Amino acid sequence: MIDLIAKSAAEGLLPVTIGTMTLTELPLRKMHSIAPFKGAEVSAALKKATGVSLPDTGRATAKDDVEILWTARGQYFLIGATPPKLPAAITDQSDAWCSVVLSGESAPQVMARVCPLDLGQMGEGDVARSLVGHMTAIIVKRADGFEIMVFRAFAKTLTHELREVMVSVTAQAALPE
Repeated sequence: MIDLIAKSAAEGLLPVTIGTMTLTELPLRKMHSIAPFKGAEVSAALKKATGVSLPDTGRATAKDDVEILWTARGQYFLIGATPPKLPAAITDQSDAWCSVVLSGESAPQVMARVCPLDLGQMGEGDVARSLVGHMTAIIVKRADGFEIMVFRAFAKTLTHELREVMVSVTAQAALPE
């Protein structure tokens, strides 16, 4: 019989620190996609079961270790808890994503080079669905930088692209004026 060993998406690739920036992988967490059926109310049931209700468009709501992210029109990610029975399409996404945090004073400059959005306008808890390089991503503004979520299959590409830009931004900052 074969013994399977669970590995994180970016195992062996992270953490990495370049200049004043650090790229780290977040540990695997329970994650469920919730798409409420047309006209269905799920926010109150989620609040009762998890302590967190659905966020506004482009936002995240959190309490303790449970968070709900807006991820698209009519779609949310519940992170850190199992959803109750709801009138919604629910799928377990726990091992489908790679989540990393890019932190440090130059993190906004790195993101400006790989994402078409003006992430400097984001406040803590804002969520955007956009591109990072050529990969579809969910980007959450955190107090210490950006959480970037891509499909698990893109973990190596994401790490490579961010690392290359981190090196470039650090080198440019070191140039004499």
